[in-house]
Amino acid sequence: MPTLNHRTWLPVVLSALLCSQAAAETFEVKMRNRSATGPMTYEPEFLQIKPGDKVKFLASSSGHDAVSIPGMAPAGAKPFKGKINEEIEVSFDAPGLYGVQCLPHYAMGMVMLVQVGDAPLPGLQVPAEVPERAQQRFKDIVSRASAPR
Repeated sequence: MPTLNHRTWLPVVLSALLCSQAAAETFEVKMRNRSATGPMTYEPEFLQIKPGDKVKFLASSSGHDAVSIPGMAPAGAKPFKGKINEEIEVSFDAPGLYGVQCLPHYAMGMVMLVQVGDAPLPGLQVPAEVPERAQQRFKDIVSRASAPR
């Protein structure tokens, strides 16, 4: 049996690292004035992704942006803030639940939820300062995402 040394195992380790980075997916989310779930929505309103995956927010209707909600992300997650009518691509690295808002339509309930890894949906903590319509939409999102398929 051949002896393993850095010349034999190093290329295997480097190849595995490069493949794991290449395996990350990019998901598209449309920012819309209306969808099947109502007015002022992200489509889809819920994503379940793996750590390292990215989400590209598309300006499908004018007047929208994608912004992280303070207090609705795992510890250490980097906040993000897109510009109105511009696409933004965000990498979600830390496992957990992330709340996303459209600043101009936040009070109207324009939010979405991103589940990274196996974070339990019933564990979603919505801060008290989140507008009432946005709180209700988060409840609806969790209900729909938790329903048997």
